[in-house]
Amino acid sequence: MALIVQKYGGSSVADAGKMKAVAERVARGRAQGNDMVVVVSAPGDTTDDLIAMAKQITAHPDEREMDVLLATGEQQSIALLAIALKALGHDAISFTGPQVGIITDEAFGRARIVKIGDEKIRKAIRLGKIVIVAGFQGQTESDDITTLGRGGSDLTAVALAAALKADLCEFCKDVDGVLTANPRIVPDARMLKVLSYDEMLEMSSLGAQVLNARSVEFAKKNNVKIHVRSTFHERPGTLIQETKGMEQLLVSGVTYNKDEAKLTVRGIKDQPGIAARIFDALAEAELNVDMIIQNVSRDGSTDLSFTVAKSDLARARAVLEKAASSMGAGEVLAQDNIGKVSVVGVGMRSHSGVANRMFGALAAESINIMMISTSEIKISVVLAEADVERAVRAIHKAFKLGEAAA
Repeated sequence: MALIVQKYGGSSVADAGKMKAVAERVARGRAQGNDMVVVVSAPGDTTDDLIAMAKQITAHPDEREMDVLLATGEQQSIALLAIALKALGHDAISFTGPQVGIITDEAFGRARIVKIGDEKIRKAIRLGKIVIVAGFQGQTESDDITTLGRGGSDLTAVALAAALKADLCEFCKDVDGVLTANPRIVPDARMLKVLSYDEMLEMSSLGAQVLNARSVEFAKKNNVKIHVRSTFHERPGTLIQETKGMEQLLVSGVTYNKDEAKLTVRGIKDQPGIAARIFDALAEAELNVDMIIQNVSRDGSTDLSFTVAKSDLARARAVLEKAASSMGAGEVLAQDNIGKVSVVGVGMRSHSGVANRMFGALAAESINIMMISTSEIKISVVLAEADVERAVRAIHKAFKLGEAAA
């Protein structure tokens, strides 16, 4: 008998028919002798609908009350799934995040898990129950309801799997597993059988929307084995786990992100402490920066460029203009018609030639590169947004990912 944590997203529980199908799948897992803990998201577009309703009242709704509001979406799902399982003759019980002891910090809307209880769930399992837990939510030490941010249900599932020492954490989705590229852009994208935590973390951080990056990071830290598979059939998907000692593919996948904007500060004095002042100002405003490039100094000054999320562009530009003015720098330039394309693969650690093959593929398509960033297992480039999809297809073909035995 195994202990399995399963997670179902909003599209899998969007209506009564899909809810019944999920209940039947969970029931099959139980019939195989497994203890089942199920984490669910809010049905369909419920979260977006609740946000839209709040913003019809005010453009800036109170963060605490928004968490109270948004947590209700997952409560609908857990109750409905428990009802569906009981209708099939299985003993099931639903719990909210606070009920199972998910304790977070007080950062409403983006809370981080501080600790998680397991006794209530273990007791229910001992009584033979299928346990259903609301994803995306927890509570503070002072009993305020919090939410974990977008993709937070993924984090709930991994955190519960870690706390319960589950044998497997399954993510049941509307895709067969993790693919070498987005199949809507690359028709011959193939499913990968195995990925390392590091590869999946890079792919999630760089735009792949299969798993939330925070959940992958948590899984790596706690050695939680993840299985990404389809909700709609029983075929194996992609295993995400520690892969030391296994032969690694040179490149595992190509990802992209069009939610990117570029900012450049001109005429910065080339002296110690100037860059720190700029990034201190951004950090104080809680703005995340991605790729950073500083040009060669000329006449005692230089230009500094970096990328931010497109949604943060206006706020980041305002912060930069104020900082630039205070230090006697030049103008701040902004560009929002860009995107980022990346290749990821643990095999890059021990093989050369990835950069020249990637850049050669882009050159053959006459695609200009604006910025480059590397780590030991990824190479990212910033391009014109209009070139992103063409670049993904060209790079995927150059590395023969559609032909690989994935």
